[in-house]
This record gives sequence, structure tokens and C-alpha cells, in this order.
Amino acid sequence: MFENIIEFISHKDYVDFNEDLPTPIKLNIPEWYKKLSHDIGHLTVKGCMPFLDSLTSGYLLKIPQDLKIKHNVNNPETNELDSFYYAGEEIDDQLFHAKSINLGKTKADVHPTKQLEGSPYIEKNKNLPFYKIINPWIIKTPPGYSCLFVSPLNNSDDRFSIIPAIVDTDSFPNEINFPMVINGDKYPTLDTILKKGTPYVQVIPFKRDKWKMKITGKNTEDMRKGKTFYGLKMIHRYKNKFWYKKSWN
Repeated sequence: MFENIIEFISHKDYVDFNEDLPTPIKLNIPEWYKKLSHDIGHLTVKGCMPFLDSLTSGYLLKIPQDLKIKHNVNNPETNELDSFYYAGEEIDDQLFHAKSINLGKTKADVHPTKQLEGSPYIEKNKNLPFYKIINPWIIKTPPGYSCLFVSPLNNSDDRFSIIPAIVDTDSFPNEINFPMVINGDKYPTLDTILKKGTPYVQVIPFKRDKWKMKITGKNTEDMRKGKTFYGLKMIHRYKNKFWYKKSWN
């Protein structure tokens, strides 16, 4: 059987570390979800296959090095609010760069606020520059396939999220670095470490197709037929009649 292949590529020395490798995201299902029950007397999201698909579709990237974040924190030297991170200070920058590994930078790469001027991200990020998480992986998909990059769906870190994007990974030959937004709604100031290995990106490959929108109206009888059929069972209705199992390995 033909299988589509998504390839995660980095320098062999980094791959040989065998740490924080990309994985199918189905290996990162949260413990609170696993503990849920679902039966006629206790209906929960555990029985919602669309929710489960959101947790298990695609692949997971993990932060490759500790990031020390100080966001919207007062700088005693200037007495002004500051924003910066330090990353991987123990890493030999020259060694990594000589081997063309996209890692090892000890000071933050940022996007200035003007690049997102007028967006709701500006206020959420407390009007400060947007950090970029450096990613050591080139991602390669078959011809005609792109990737959607989002924070892990229904399972993201409450301190930050990446800015979602789509990249044509069948043609783009380089690593993709990910700008992130600090959750200023919950953390007006943030002094923390995003630890190496923290899940931060869900990678969902998809085939590029042409689409055309169509709007249709159905009569009352047709609408009732669908609702009556769906209402005959109390649990596992969608799973048993409409859901298709997906494969992400």
C-alpha cells in the first residue's frame, strides 16, 4: 500500500543525540483526557471523535533547548519594561553553526511589532517584540503537499502559542522558525523557562487541492431524515456511522 512520507531532516550529529525528535502527536495525548470515562450515564468529550482527531492528527515538534523568558519584566538597569530570552548558553555556537545545525543561538531572534501592526496579537503580547523559536528540522513532504503549523490543538501550553502558518513543505528547502505570542491575557508579566522538550508545534500535512464553494438549501423532510437517523443512538453515533480512522505513524 502506498504511504505518504513526511521527512524531518537535520544534521546527522543532531539526529544521533536522539533527544526531542519529532513524533506522531498521538503519543502526546494529555493525561486528563486519558482519565475521562464515557458512558450513557456520564457523557464526556472522551466520546467526541472530532476532539480525539484534533489530539492525534499530525506530528509534534518539541522545544530543542531551554528558553529563559523574561517578558514585560522591569529591567533594573534601565527602569523600563523589557523583553528578552536567553537560550542554550552552554551550547558552542560556532560548533553548531559550522555543522549547519539551526540551533545554538543564545540571544532571541524577534519579529518587531510593526510586522503585525493592527493585529490582536500586539495587545496580547503586551506591545513587545515577538520571539522566534529556532527549529533544527527541515520538513519535507511529497509533491503537492503542504503543512499547517499550529500550537498543539486542545493541548497547548497556557504560557504561549505559536503564530499559525501554512508552508509549502514540498518546495521550501530550509528550517521553519516559529514566532510565538506570550499569553498576556493570563500572564501580564512572565519570568519563566520553557524547558527543552516542551511540546509547541503540531504539524498537519495536507494535499493542496482546488476548491469551489457551493451553498445549498434542503427542504424540511430531508433535514429531518438526517436528524432522525443520528438520534437513534445515545453514544458512539458519529464514531460508528460516520468516522474514518486516520493513520499517523
